[in-house]
Amino acid sequence: MLGNTYRDQNCSIAAALELVGERWTLLILREVFLGTRRFDEFQRNLGIARNVLQSRLERLVEEGVLRRERYHERPERFEYRLTRKGVDLWPVLVSLMKWGDKYSAPNGAPVIMRHIGCGGEIDDRRICAACGKHLEANESMPELGPGALAAV
Repeated sequence: MLGNTYRDQNCSIAAALELVGERWTLLILREVFLGTRRFDEFQRNLGIARNVLQSRLERLVEEGVLRRERYHERPERFEYRLTRKGVDLWPVLVSLMKWGDKYSAPNGAPVIMRHIGCGGEIDDRRICAACGKHLEANESMPELGPGALAAV
């Protein structure tokens, strides 16, 4: 029987799941990639309990996926920003999103990722359908897709 953690497994997938496999973690990362930076924004956008959100953000900071940057001194307030380690999760999120679009989005993709340079749609391999460029996270922008509009 599989236990609560994967620490005893000599497997890179299991090691990654120790961090990003917790409930809410990938959705928090999705929000960061979509531009969410502040605790209250995460809480509002996700509907997550404050204590759970705090725990997940602390863990992502401890593991070097996010960094905290102070934006207000009194009261002290922080924004959360991706580190290089966090940005390196972008391909995983794009692939997972595209898989979800294919198998779990009957009304179409809720979000479409576009190439900032030319506006083309980004595929599951992070290649622009219009110009063929292989893209990095900072070359993309989200746009509401037909699945988002169908839910309104």
